[in-house]
Parts: sequence; structure tokens; C-alpha cells
Amino acid sequence: MSALRAGGYRAHMTRATSETVFTYGSPQLKFGTGASAEIGYDLASLGARRALVVTDPGISATGLPQRVAEQMGTYEVDAVVFDGVHVEPTDESMRTAVAYAREHGPFDAIVAVGGGSSIDTAKAVNLLTTNDGDLMDYLNAPVGKALAPKVPLLPLVAVPTTTGTGAESTTVCVLDVLDLKVKTGISHARLRPALAVVDPDLMMTQPAGVTAASGMDILCHALESYTARPYTSYDRKEPAQRVPYCGANPISDMWSEKALSLLAGSFRQAVAHGDDTIARGDMAFAATFAGLGFGNAGVHIPHACAYPIAGRVRDFHPKDYPAAEPMVPHGMAVSLTAPEAFRYTFDAAPDRHLKAARLLAPGVDESGVEPRDLLPRVLADLMRDIGIPAGIGEVGYTAGDVPDLVEGALKQQRLLATAPKEPSPEDLAGILERSITLW
Repeated sequence: MSALRAGGYRAHMTRATSETVFTYGSPQLKFGTGASAEIGYDLASLGARRALVVTDPGISATGLPQRVAEQMGTYEVDAVVFDGVHVEPTDESMRTAVAYAREHGPFDAIVAVGGGSSIDTAKAVNLLTTNDGDLMDYLNAPVGKALAPKVPLLPLVAVPTTTGTGAESTTVCVLDVLDLKVKTGISHARLRPALAVVDPDLMMTQPAGVTAASGMDILCHALESYTARPYTSYDRKEPAQRVPYCGANPISDMWSEKALSLLAGSFRQAVAHGDDTIARGDMAFAATFAGLGFGNAGVHIPHACAYPIAGRVRDFHPKDYPAAEPMVPHGMAVSLTAPEAFRYTFDAAPDRHLKAARLLAPGVDESGVEPRDLLPRVLADLMRDIGIPAGIGEVGYTAGDVPDLVEGALKQQRLLATAPKEPSPEDLAGILERSITLW
């Protein structure tokens, strides 16, 4: 019982069949200014001789992936650059990337340079150039078959250029399935990068709109993993049943708390003053720390709702993102239901929700505020300050869309299973309806 009491959860009691084991995994990490200049050495140390660099057209235009590829040659590592990643990847764009890798391979390592889109695409390429089958075979159920890879993947070096996704630390890749108009993913421990190279210098030119949206992804990673159901609340598993998302645990808690503290001092500053090197560095740390937390504990309701919000977009064009087609960036989509989702989950872990609010807004005035409302208020204040839309209504959804959004959220059972309260379809509808206008 002591672990549960320390965690602040009221809803779960230990049983003879309760889980007593949690797992923790992470990539090797190289962090700091100039770290990206050492990738050739790192690849050679991994035994690589031919690597595929995966990136998107915007990052490619900066010349960064080409510089990374060129420095590999110093260590006798041959590099091929694929710069066709689609921002907010789709099943179609991932298949294109896989086809390119198969045509130009074989490779013995993969390097992802870019935001979560590039890193997630690289994970899919890695999976499908080492294992048989189609993308749908590996997508999470019920969208796909949720098959596990049968053979090990190649070493993947993840080099993030945005502060947000935490994809450099996780076992997950996310994509839109176009025919179904839903976002889903693939989750398996073998997808985790072998090495994360986090260089704050690469993030200095990230525009304000991208900093805001991707920063909300950091924040929700930390909050959702911190409020996830505890690992002790699950039924005991056999070794072969263990999955990366095992519930809140002491190690994930540590990373989440640190990420929230860093965001408290750096988030608004990084959006308003992108040239602030200290704020940018703290955001990079926060993204990595939150990734190390949620990549093991898991995320829940805000992410489950975010997938259909992004997948069913009609004509919303966010600031500072490619204008060629409509999109709701992932971090923005996650944030739009977060205030109401955490209002809903408050009863499961009041102490954790309150502590999270105080970490994110030290010294917040709590006078006259109902405890349940504190974290939603802190979130709404931050979102307003950094220019996040005031609810799903501002990205094009109405009450008439709620049933379809609920249907899409219910497809994310892997995520909903991590929630500290089991939401019914009516609960999800209520969260989404109250999120049409947040303020």
C-alpha cells in the first residue's frame, strides 16, 4: 500500500493479483550545444558503415541534414538523404519513405533529423525494412493488427530539431490513416532509438507557433504520465505481456516533475523570445525529460482525443506551419481537450493534479478556486498567453462533430487503458463538448 499512498491515488487498492513490477527503458542520450557535430563518430562506434538520413523538406532546406551526412564521411560512414517526410505523417507518406529506403538500401543504421514527424517516419522505415509485412500489420489495434516485430531493428539515431514530441526517447510512432480519418500509431520497445542526440542549437530557429504547439505536447506528456493510473493498479502480467506503457511509477514521476518545473520558467519566454538560449535549452531538457517519463508510464485521455481532432481536420491552417494543406499540429490537438480532461480525472488523484498545477505555476493564487479547477485554470492561462486556440471550436469543430470525435478517441484503447479513470463514451463526449470553447 505504501507505493500507492505515496503516489496519491485513491481509486486503486492492492490485490493478491496486482502488478508489482514496472519496466523502464530509454535510449542512450547525448545532450548539449554541438552534440550534433559528433554523429559520425557515434555511428562509427555503433559499427555503421552506411546510413539513411530521414528528414523533411523544411529541415532539408536549412542544409542541416546534408551537413550531418557530410560529417559521417569523416568516419567512413556513407550517407543517403531522404528528405520527403510529410509533416504530420500519413500511412501514405510513410509507405513512400519505406519504398525509398528499400530501393536505396541496404543500410545498417538510420538517422532521423527533424521534429517528431521525421523521427516517427524513421521508426516506421526501420521497422518495415527489417521485418516483413505492411504498415497495417503493426498499427495499434483496433485500427491495425498490432503485430510485434520478429527480428531486431537497425540502430536509430534521433536528432530532434523541435522541442516537444519526445520522439527521440519513445517506443512509439504516430501517423494519420487517411481512409479512416484517424490518427493512430505503432508501439513496441524495439522502435526506441538507440541514441538520442539533443542539441539545443538546432532549435533556435523554431518559430513561435511551432514552439507553442510542440511545447504543449511536452506539457501534456508530463501531465498525462504523472496522472496515469499507477503500475500497481494493473493485473499482474506474465513477462511476455509487458508493454512499454506500464503506468505511473517512481522513475517516470521524477522525469515528469522535472519537466513541469522547467516549463514553468521557460515556456512563455521561449515562445515570446526565441533567441533566449537559456529558455531554449530548458525547453530541450523538458522535452527530453517528459519523453523519458511518458515513454514508460504512458499518456491517456488528451492524446486519445487528439488523434481524431488532428485526423479529421477540414480547413484549419496553424501559424508557422506549412500552408499547403490544413492540419491541427499534434501538440495543439492534444492541448485542446487537456483542461477538461484533467478536470474529469481529478477525482482519481487529487493530490497529483494539485501538485502538477503548483509545479507549472509556482505561487499561483488559489484563493476562491475549487481544487478541481486549479489545473484546468493554470493550463488555460498558459494556453491563452502563448496563442493556442481557445478550444476545438477554433480549429473547426462543432457540437455536431462530437460523435465522430468520440468514435475516433475510442479507437485509442492503448491510451485510454492508461487513464486513471475509465472514460465511457458519454464521458468523452462531455470532455469534447466542454472543450469547444475553453475560455
